[in-house]
Amino acid sequence: MTSRTEYDAVVVGAGHNGLTAAAYLARAGLSVLVLERLDHVGGAAVSTEPFPGLPARLSRYSYLVSLLPDVIQRDLGLDLRLESRPTASYTPVTRDGKPGGLLVERLEREATRQSFEELTGSDDAYRAWQTFYTDMLRLAWVVSPTLLKPLPRTDTIRAQVDRTTWTDVVERPLGEAIERRFTDDTVRGVVATDALIGTFASLHDPSLVQNRCFLYHLIGNGSGEWRVPVGGMGAVTGALARAATDAGAEIVTSAGVSAIHTGATAEDGAEVVWDDGSTRHSVRARHVLANVAPWVLGILLGGEEDPATKPQGSQLKINLLLDRLPRLESGVDPAVAFAGTLHLAEDYSNLETAYATAAAGRLPDPLPGEVYCHTLTDPSIVEGMPEGTHTLTYFGLHTPASLFAGDPGAAKQEAVRRALASLDAHLVDPIESCLATDANGDPCIEAKIPQDVEADVAMPGGHIFHGDLDWPWVPKRARLETPAERWGVQTGVDAVVLCGAGARRGGAVSGIGGHNAAQAVLESR
Repeated sequence: MTSRTEYDAVVVGAGHNGLTAAAYLARAGLSVLVLERLDHVGGAAVSTEPFPGLPARLSRYSYLVSLLPDVIQRDLGLDLRLESRPTASYTPVTRDGKPGGLLVERLEREATRQSFEELTGSDDAYRAWQTFYTDMLRLAWVVSPTLLKPLPRTDTIRAQVDRTTWTDVVERPLGEAIERRFTDDTVRGVVATDALIGTFASLHDPSLVQNRCFLYHLIGNGSGEWRVPVGGMGAVTGALARAATDAGAEIVTSAGVSAIHTGATAEDGAEVVWDDGSTRHSVRARHVLANVAPWVLGILLGGEEDPATKPQGSQLKINLLLDRLPRLESGVDPAVAFAGTLHLAEDYSNLETAYATAAAGRLPDPLPGEVYCHTLTDPSIVEGMPEGTHTLTYFGLHTPASLFAGDPGAAKQEAVRRALASLDAHLVDPIESCLATDANGDPCIEAKIPQDVEADVAMPGGHIFHGDLDWPWVPKRARLETPAERWGVQTGVDAVVLCGAGARRGGAVSGIGGHNAAQAVLESR
């Protein structure tokens, strides 16, 4: 139950963005109520113990943190540690029957240069790599500081960016730049994967949705580094929940919001209706911050469920618990190979072929994806487990929800088989031989397809970004007259703003959508 019948602000959804918004508003002195459908906070950014009888805590849906600005952590006094991974990526390959791989250290040194040379036969690829990512870093330095400010105009950003970089990332399909700048198929693929995380597209898609995905994966805090939250992803939302409640926000779980009724003007505010499983409740608010997908918000505001506009997610998530790390055929130390992002079947040609196969309605084979081992950076999540225990999380690309629509169970089983086969292709020890077993004697493996993500955390279509990402700036003639428009959180309803991944600069674990929605509310008062 809530302590009152009217609030300055009601936040719908206690995912990380909703908690961020609540913390900022409560710290500013507003009365804030957060309503969460599930019996816990965190949304997709949670840690859980999925395997019976085992204390290992896995980051179940979202895995790494890149976009969460240091400013938000300082503003809210978050008790949170984000650790760097020693390896940026390792990509096992087999060429001419010989196993090998491409190693990229987080802080690139001689081992990285040598790895490029051994794979490609010269230093040309590594020099091209250094030039490309220096260009991307300069772009990140321009864009990153704008994410927590009112939206800039396109011309303002373009004037600060090298012309070639702007063309490559913003004006032309990313595939053109990758093909022009790099010649090696594996190197091209490693670059391209950042454009396809949670995004179903060709590298040559004229919509440039892949370019926008690529940009967001490279601009976090001006460096784009992906870090591991110590204690698991639940530590992120746990810290945010404490910041919100310490500031005075109220959080009510098991509160499924069913409707938002708005008045004719912003001054009329809104009524939020929810159900706790047995009783209907309602509360009034001057402002409603929607930490749900725009498609879901439309329904809460009285619209119809339109299948034609429903987002479609495109990822396969597999969580595994191992009693030991497997050895790789290349001979590389597993503690090095698995310490960063392990790319599987992600050569550039594989990615394009997999997209075409999935677009034709068939499951790709080989299935492209990547693996992360959090325990090599944060062993705390397996405290109480035998020495040598590790978690692995797999993120599969080009697996749109439509591929699982007919027979989800059988399609998921086959997708998991192909995902593990892409890993086994490079291992001395088959991954199934390394799986721990739970208290029931079952192997520790859990898979989530887009339909599971939708059922579990109410992301329509299982789309992890709530819909396609947009540029973090607006055209010259875009309307920026209201606070909500200036902060990129407008909904078309004066009393309601977006505060989640579906906001203009939402997506990933960032808190940016929540921060910007809170600023729009504060500016409008």
